[in-house]
Amino acid sequence: MDLQGGSKKPHALLIPFPSQGHINPFLKLAKLLHRRGFHITFVNTEFNHRRLLKSRGPEALNGLSDFHFEAIPDGLPPTDMDATQSIPALCDSTRNNSLLPFCNLISKLNHSHDTPPVTFIVSDGVMSFTLKASQQFGLPNIFFWTHSASGVMSYTQCNNLMERGLTPLKGGDQ
Repeated sequence: MDLQGGSKKPHALLIPFPSQGHINPFLKLAKLLHRRGFHITFVNTEFNHRRLLKSRGPEALNGLSDFHFEAIPDGLPPTDMDATQSIPALCDSTRNNSLLPFCNLISKLNHSHDTPPVTFIVSDGVMSFTLKASQQFGLPNIFFWTHSASGVMSYTQCNNLMERGLTPLKGGDQ
């Protein structure tokens, strides 16, 4: 992706899992890519998009023509803006309800006169529906894992712990 030789600006579409621990690292990555010359579209759920606007004000997302935010529905019923959404419900809902709105967004961006076509997708490792979308549009999809190295190492040991009978814990008040 030569950014110097007059080629069009690459367009990265970033979509984190809709919780703060995933959104913050994605925003940092988006800023880094933007500084390197990428056009950025950052995708939030409508719930988190409204929360962002509420906390930062309605003009918070204005400013840069090559870094903008979009929102897709999360598939959950409306809830209190100050409440935390149920993570298990959010996992099920994004897995089952987000593919079509995400594909519609890619189509919209690819046909916009204001943005270059989407070049690639960076999606959260738990947002597996994006793989189908990337295949449908012929786009590379980079899965970004937001957990710490110690968290990843812990996950790699889960099968070993279960095979040895050390987890799940038995007895006591659980």
